[in-house]
Amino acid sequence: MLSITCAGFGGQGVLTAGLLLAHVSMESGKEITWVPSYGSEMRGGTASCRLRIGDEPILNPYFSTIDALIGMNQDSVDTFQDAIAPGGLLIANSSMVQGGAFRDDIRVIELPATEIAGELKNPRGANLVMLGAVIGATGMVDSNEFADGIDAYFYKKGRNNPLNRECFMRGVLAAASA
Repeated sequence: MLSITCAGFGGQGVLTAGLLLAHVSMESGKEITWVPSYGSEMRGGTASCRLRIGDEPILNPYFSTIDALIGMNQDSVDTFQDAIAPGGLLIANSSMVQGGAFRDDIRVIELPATEIAGELKNPRGANLVMLGAVIGATGMVDSNEFADGIDAYFYKKGRNNPLNRECFMRGVLAAASA
């Protein structure tokens, strides 16, 4: 079972990233829980979500130790880094997180997700780049299956954008080369 936290500020797509992770994992047969947390601000306030994903029924959605952290900004990494289990994973958006101050007992993947999404002409896709990195690093779900799930999720919402898949796959490739 994996305990994952996605964290950033409102408007970065943190909750959407968590929902996608939950939705696609569930569609692939995994058991999931998703617990969002956010401030009252529409944009700019803190936002995070905590997920548990596994093959067995999940009896408790809460956890104190994180297996993987998706940190979209500096405050999120500062807040949650100490909760990552030794040997756990930190994926840091180096566009907004200063490098060098990471624990040495965790695996760290730094990638400029905001810049990558901008290069792909999908500035709101940084969260998908980060999702690609977590899927690529953990292998919890097949990356092509996950990309198909992203397409289906946004298609149902009437917001399908082929660039979403490209952002995700760039994250997968970044994790593979890290």
